[in-house]
Amino acid sequence: MTLIQYYPGESLFHRLDPRVKILILLLLTVVIFIVENFFVIAIIFATILALWTSARLPLKAVASYFKFLLSLFVFLTILQALFYPGTRVLVHPIIPDVVPLLGGSGTITVEGLLFGLLICFRLLVLVCLLPLITMTTPIHMFALGLVRMGMTYRIAYTATTAINMIPTLQTETGVIIDAQRLRGFTVFEKGTIVQKMRAYPALVVPLVIGAMRRAQLMGVAMDARAFGALDKRSYVEDIAMRPMDWVAAGVLVVYSAATLLANFTL
Repeated sequence: MTLIQYYPGESLFHRLDPRVKILILLLLTVVIFIVENFFVIAIIFATILALWTSARLPLKAVASYFKFLLSLFVFLTILQALFYPGTRVLVHPIIPDVVPLLGGSGTITVEGLLFGLLICFRLLVLVCLLPLITMTTPIHMFALGLVRMGMTYRIAYTATTAINMIPTLQTETGVIIDAQRLRGFTVFEKGTIVQKMRAYPALVVPLVIGAMRRAQLMGVAMDARAFGALDKRSYVEDIAMRPMDWVAAGVLVVYSAATLLANFTL
């Protein structure tokens, strides 16, 4: 299972109007990037995990990505700790003054370390927030929600098709790696980082060619069905805001305002 794939369910969050879910995604993303208080971000993170539990989504779907995320978080933390300006020095210059050009650089400050951890915490919350929306919303309802919010159907279809292609590309990547493994090419399992970087062209080239071929076939199929011939189109399914959707939207606005207020007052 990928973080983009729809996970069927009958929970309250599954039944929410897709426009409310899109509003949740947009509003909370803005709030997460504004908030700088660790305690407030922890509250948002706990809220998202509670929604995961209420929607009965498998946490192992996101847990499988933690190995990659952990490497990214360590890299970002070290990067920010080295280059973020600060006054409280934690580690003195890693590169001594005797080194030409780069000498005297590489000071790790407390402010830089905290800022790196803050960025990682924000990314972790976002990684949990996005699948909460995509895994509880069918892709065609997501497109319909975007159209009802004012986006043209062509752009909405393009955006949702791009999202829908991610699981397909992940599956095709696995197929290519399996085919290479059958030929004795095991660099991605046993190779070093340098060997893996050199092996990526052998993976990316067939993946891109396959994606271009699939896009061409999709374009032909869309032309055969006269996609975009009429400006006004009809839908098999339609959506309408119900009372519980308005209540959820109101709770979201109040919650966002409360977190922002807490960020500036705590």
